[in-house]
Amino acid sequence: MEHFDLAIAYTWEYDKDFVDMIEDYFQSYWLTTYLIKPDNVHDVINLLQNKKLHFNALLDRASDEDVSFIPIPQILKRRKCYIINPHHRVIQTVDKASMHQKLLENNFKLPKTYILPAFKQDFRLLINEEDLNSIGKPFIIKPSYYSGGGEGVIKNATSLEEIQNSRIQSPHEKFLVQEKIIPKKINGKRAWFRVFWAFDQVIPTYWNDQTHIYSTISKKEIVDKSLQQLLRITKRLAQISKLDYFSTEIALTEDHKFYLIDYINDQCDMRLKSLHNDGVPDKVVRKFIERMYYKVSSL
Repeated sequence: MEHFDLAIAYTWEYDKDFVDMIEDYFQSYWLTTYLIKPDNVHDVINLLQNKKLHFNALLDRASDEDVSFIPIPQILKRRKCYIINPHHRVIQTVDKASMHQKLLENNFKLPKTYILPAFKQDFRLLINEEDLNSIGKPFIIKPSYYSGGGEGVIKNATSLEEIQNSRIQSPHEKFLVQEKIIPKKINGKRAWFRVFWAFDQVIPTYWNDQTHIYSTISKKEIVDKSLQQLLRITKRLAQISKLDYFSTEIALTEDHKFYLIDYINDQCDMRLKSLHNDGVPDKVVRKFIERMYYKVSSL
C-alpha cells in the first residue's frame, strides 16, 4: 500500500496555483502529496477500495462541486485519515439562516435581519413595509446558501418586489433580508474585513466589499486601530463551527461596533493576488499553507 501525507482533491482551474504552492511547501519539508483531479478520481477510488492507497490527511475542494468525488472522503473517514473540514461539520455552518439564529443565541453583533422561508416551502411574502422601515432602506437581500464573496446578493434593495423576485428566481433558497451596514474608514480604507481562520490561527485582512480588493493588516495596525475584536470574533466562530479553516466578513462602524456580516465560508477562494487583482495576498496564502503543514505534520 502506498502512503501519502496529504491528498488534495480539486476541480476548479483557478485552484491550481494554490495547490502548486501547497505541494512546493510540503515537499520542501519532506511531506508527500497526492493530487486527485477529474481525470484520475475513479482510479483513486478503486485504489482506495482495494486498500492500495492511503492518505494521512485529505484537503477536499472537489466533492461539493462534483459528486464523483464524494466516495473519497466517505472511504477515508473509515481509514483513520484526517479529513480537513469534514462534511458533517460543514453542513452545520453553511446555511446562513440557521447560523444566524445560532449566532444570535451566542450574542454576536449581527445586522437587523428577517429570515424568509424558501418560496417552494411558503410562497407568501411574510414581510411588510413596516418591517422594511425598521431595518432601513436600502437594505440587503441575501440567499441562505452560496453568497460567499457577494454571489447572489442584492446590496441596495428598496422594495418588497425585489425580495419576492429573488425568492422566485431561487425557489429552494431561504433568504435573509438585512440592514445595510455602513463601515467607517481607516486611513482611507473601508473598515470591512475578511478574516481567515487557518488551523488555529486568525489571519485578518482588509477586503473592500465594493471592489473585492484585499490588502493586508499589520499587527501594529490591529493594536493602534483597536481591531483586536476581529481576532476574538473569529476565534469564537471557530469554537462554534469546529472547522479547520474558513473565512468570515466583519464590518466596523463609526461608533466602533463590529458587525458579523457573512458568517462562515468554508471553501475559501485562494487565488493569488500576484496573479489576480482581486486575489488573496500571497503572504496570507503562504501563512495558510504553513498552518496546514503544521497540522498535517502533527498527525
